[in-house]
Amino acid sequence: MAMYLISFPSAAMQVPEAEFAAVGRAAHAVIDEAKAAGVYVFAGGIDERSPPVRVSADGGVTPGGYPWAPALEGGFTVLDLPTREDAIAWAARIARACRCEQELRVFQFDPQV
Repeated sequence: MAMYLISFPSAAMQVPEAEFAAVGRAAHAVIDEAKAAGVYVFAGGIDERSPPVRVSADGGVTPGGYPWAPALEGGFTVLDLPTREDAIAWAARIARACRCEQELRVFQFDPQV
């Protein structure tokens, strides 16, 4: 088993306002299916109303994310799946629900986690 990150940036979700509630219901239904299948780890969206900060090793706080990096926003799902093919199938289900393509990444295995 490996953990897969399935995600999309906010700008990718081009949904008319009138259809947004239906998309939310469809997305929640897929998450419910993942929970029922026992593969769900985490899902959520970045609250873009709350700006990021960088926190240093001494606890110092600097407003903003890394200035050289793209903004981190959008929706994220982490699933624990046996194969990449399974991850692609779940990403397709999420893509249908959210009406936008999903990015798929695998987390590196860490034997101590």
